[in-house]
Amino acid sequence: MAFEWGRIHKWEENYERDITDDVRTQICEHYGVEEVTELTEEQINEVQVFRDELNEYSVMQWGFSNIYSEWEMENA
Repeated sequence: MAFEWGRIHKWEENYERDITDDVRTQICEHYGVEEVTELTEEQINEVQVFRDELNEYSVMQWGFSNIYSEWEMENA
C-alpha cells in the first residue's frame, strides 16, 4: 500500500495560520499596535524590506505575505 496522508491540506492550513499569527504578533509588538492594519505605509515598507531579506524558501514568507495582503486590503 502506498503512503497516504488524508486531508493534508488541513495540516497545511494550521501551519499557515500559526506562522501568520506569529508574524503578526512580532510586528504588532515591535510597532506597538493592536492590529497590523494600524501600521503606517512607512512601517509596512520596513516589514517588506525585512521580508525581502529572508531566504526565499523561508516558511516565514507565508506569514509575511498574508500580513501584507491584510494591510493592503485595509489601506488600499
